[in-house]
Amino acid sequence: MSAWLQDLQDDFLISLYSCLTPKPVSAMDPEYSVLFFSKYDAKKLVAALTMFSQRFSYVPLSPEWNMIFINGLWEKMLQVPDIDSPPVLSQWVHEGLQPFLVEPKVFACLRAKNVFCETFQKIVAALNGIYSDLPVEQQRNLYTGIKYYLIEDGSNRKCYNAAVPGLNSTAWFENYLGAFLEHATVGDLQLFGDEATLQKFARDPVNIQMISNLTLLHETAVYYTLLLTSGPDFPLSSLPDRFVCYLSPSAVSNLSRDDALTLAQRISKNCPLNLTHRGITRDSAPSSLTTEELQVASSLVRKFEHFTPAILRALGQAAVGLSISDIENSISDKDLEASIAALGEVRGWNAEQSGTIINKLLSSGYQIQNGQSLAKLGSLVAGFNSSTLRSLSPEVILEAIKLPEFVQHIATLPSSLKMIFVEKISSSVGHPADLVKYIPDALASYIPKSLLVFGEEKPNILDLNNKKWTREQAAMFFSDVMKAEPDFSRLSQSVLQGFTCAATNEMEAERFQELAKVMKKKNVKLGEDQLSCLVKLVTLHGIPKDLDSYPKDLLLFLSPSDYAATGSCRQYFANIGKANLDVLQRESSQRKELLSEALACLKISSTQVNKENAEILGRLVCDLSGEYIRSSGGNLLKQLSQCDSFLPDQEEAIRSVISSGNTTFGAPAAWSAFTLNVLSGLIPVFDHSILQKIPKNALTLWLKNFAHDSALSREQLATIVEELLPTRHKRADGCPPNKQITDMVLNSDLMPIEYTAEELHTCLKNVSLDNHLPQILTYAFSIQQLTVLKSHLDETYPDGYPESLLRKLGSLVSFVTPEDISKWNITSADTLADLLKYEPADAQAAAIIRRYTDLGNALNANALNAIGTRYICLLNVTELNMIDPNSLKLASLNPSACSQLTKDILYPKAKRAFSDQHYLPAYYELIKPYLGGAPGMDLKALSKDNVNMDVSTFANLRRDSVLSLTISEVENLLGRNLGDLKKWQHKSPIWEWVQMQKQSELDKLNIGLTGGTQEGYINIVARKFESTSSASLGTVAMTLHLLPALLISFLMMLVLS
Repeated sequence: MSAWLQDLQDDFLISLYSCLTPKPVSAMDPEYSVLFFSKYDAKKLVAALTMFSQRFSYVPLSPEWNMIFINGLWEKMLQVPDIDSPPVLSQWVHEGLQPFLVEPKVFACLRAKNVFCETFQKIVAALNGIYSDLPVEQQRNLYTGIKYYLIEDGSNRKCYNAAVPGLNSTAWFENYLGAFLEHATVGDLQLFGDEATLQKFARDPVNIQMISNLTLLHETAVYYTLLLTSGPDFPLSSLPDRFVCYLSPSAVSNLSRDDALTLAQRISKNCPLNLTHRGITRDSAPSSLTTEELQVASSLVRKFEHFTPAILRALGQAAVGLSISDIENSISDKDLEASIAALGEVRGWNAEQSGTIINKLLSSGYQIQNGQSLAKLGSLVAGFNSSTLRSLSPEVILEAIKLPEFVQHIATLPSSLKMIFVEKISSSVGHPADLVKYIPDALASYIPKSLLVFGEEKPNILDLNNKKWTREQAAMFFSDVMKAEPDFSRLSQSVLQGFTCAATNEMEAERFQELAKVMKKKNVKLGEDQLSCLVKLVTLHGIPKDLDSYPKDLLLFLSPSDYAATGSCRQYFANIGKANLDVLQRESSQRKELLSEALACLKISSTQVNKENAEILGRLVCDLSGEYIRSSGGNLLKQLSQCDSFLPDQEEAIRSVISSGNTTFGAPAAWSAFTLNVLSGLIPVFDHSILQKIPKNALTLWLKNFAHDSALSREQLATIVEELLPTRHKRADGCPPNKQITDMVLNSDLMPIEYTAEELHTCLKNVSLDNHLPQILTYAFSIQQLTVLKSHLDETYPDGYPESLLRKLGSLVSFVTPEDISKWNITSADTLADLLKYEPADAQAAAIIRRYTDLGNALNANALNAIGTRYICLLNVTELNMIDPNSLKLASLNPSACSQLTKDILYPKAKRAFSDQHYLPAYYELIKPYLGGAPGMDLKALSKDNVNMDVSTFANLRRDSVLSLTISEVENLLGRNLGDLKKWQHKSPIWEWVQMQKQSELDKLNIGLTGGTQEGYINIVARKFESTSSASLGTVAMTLHLLPALLISFLMMLVLS
């Protein structure tokens, strides 16, 4: 046997593996593997393994056959001469065993074979040599295997014993984890040793050198830094640069002034700013610094009583720790102006800090005479109030935005200031092409879409490509772009998302598929109406045989049989599972049909879904009923955690599965902070019975280290806070000494779990929240705690909140009463925007808008944008009539869901606003949101413009307007989307329109419409007596007057037939 083995080609292992894997593992005894590979010449085997490794390095092997192969390969490797030498071992690991080692269970096999720590250390060293070449998933799998080996018997300090030579090295992280430490959680580290041992490891110079080049998980980096700094005798000067970003306030409390300045300079140099805060954008977050970063900065700043320009420059980024009191009282006007350049480079100012600095500068005589003096302010520009910024000339703004050092700070401005910048720039630029050219990228999405209509002007494609647009903006110029740029691949993702059906009228049919393929390469995301149109264009001459070359979302509008020429139904649904399923409405017939076909394809006849099928189903798992979730145990949790929302029966099933503990995550009582992070998408589903079982320290650690990166809302996080607060409340006689509310406390996002509602009430006495309100209202306070905060403000301002406070109310807006609102003085659209930004209930929003208009404020473009689509339907007739048509031109609204009366009032205003663009292709996109109020004559005119109206828009038109259209007009109005009328034919007013048409004429459309009038018959469609919009009383009276004559005609025809 041995002789012919040596004659085998190097690809023999590939053939052998491919032959064996379809067979059950029982087909081969594992010992045969040992015997087989023992006969193989080592050099020939390495050559065969090298070829095998190249083929399967990124392809998961069968876990069962993997174990059989590794069983024999490992024994053979141990027989190789000099296998203990790093070069020989490294060759085997690098060139041969890599595909086998990424299965974590392999390391259990190594434990079973009693692989010694010394040998294992060499294996880790060899794997460490290829770490940077591995995909993240393989790195993670290998780390899981390494961890399995080190902790399998449950003993801490595996491969470490201070009394045993060879096992007493404290360079343990380097020896047994290497770069794989990047995937270790805090919980993992605590499995490797107790805190005293881990501190020895952490402080070992070899380990410190290694971690200075690694990027640890955030919570692990914080913990590692704590291990280094919590004990005595560790100088912060020895801390690797990247770990100064994770210091705790206690680590810097005893520094001298000089050491504080030195550390501040290291922080400025090495610590990048986080771009999000609690899963929300910087626009909503007053500061994007973590609690620890703010507290460390405050600790460093407190070393000084007065701040000279030299100290402020040296503090650098740490100057963000300045309190309002510091700014007002500890920096002279002269020193503040001399420090503008340094303070303008600081990132993460909250609104109160930057506002206080700006106000102090302006009141002391600082002049903004040109773009240079504005740009010099840098990040401090966020402190401008709207009226001050509006007072600047457009020329000053234009000059400033041409300076790169200023533009980088624009992205962090609040929306209200961004819109003012756009107003100023657009007022001084005459043409859309110039506006696009000069506008900074961070402001592009704030340009009113009506200002992006090019008309006869040719767009500059390069300028458009260099900006990020919204889908509605890009739709304005998509038709112009199609004419100007023949090479679709030169268009950016942002431009391509503006695809409109109307823009394809002048395109050659053979180019539709080319356009769709480019969209796939650029990962362009389209909406339902866009995809519905695009799929018709792509399949115009039949279903393509290479559907994998097209956007996955297109498959949502095709079937497995359409995909048959491209691949199997499993491939089809694997793609569907990765598509944006939310393009289709949750309970739509299309989504239900997709799920039904998927279950049939995967042969899932029962309600139990295994992990493999769950991976294929992907987002379709979100549509499985509670029965499937229960029956599948924990198999679906990974996919369910990605779902946006659940139905009640799904939520109940998820809770049942989680509570059982029969999942890979175990019982909630055994969860760690890392477990919570993995399952964070399901936290909103957890009820009290689950949350109370999760260890309190795990919940606290998760809130501290993970919550700021989660997508959970403040309200959802508050449910966790409620679990951490004591259930029995002691009556507070006074604020305990250790509960005094200081600036340090107010800067901590863990404040909600440190104070019960009673303690908060007692300890807030004599504390001013004004300067901290925007910051603390991002914290996860419970409803009871928020009620206390609201009461505190009521006591402070019994005659009503000042307008300066209204803009800081944030989530407290939901707690205000009509009586509160009646006391407010809302004088600007900016204040209105700040009050509505946190989406109060309709009744509160309506009262706020009414108070704004009652005080004589105009419903201009800024006010309408503040009201937005969410609240536009709340306006009454008086308020609607206040709107000037020109304001609609600069507002972004969609009143299609409003009452007919609202749509009837707004349509003529919108028509007047966009009248100067009526002859342009973009006119339809501008007027489209308002078409629900259009009379029939306007729709008839629109039918001549090849607009390709989508059927969802058509179904929302005025009933009387639709009924006035002829078949030919409807055909022209819908264009490429005419075929969709069949799916919607039973929806009003389409059904009434169909009934009024002759069936013979409907048949000529060839789209399968039925229900029309047969020859010799009359369909009498019952009209609804709608409000002022549908039919006038005169029309109704005329209809009643003619009814007897119509009945006589009908009876005569019946007799004659």
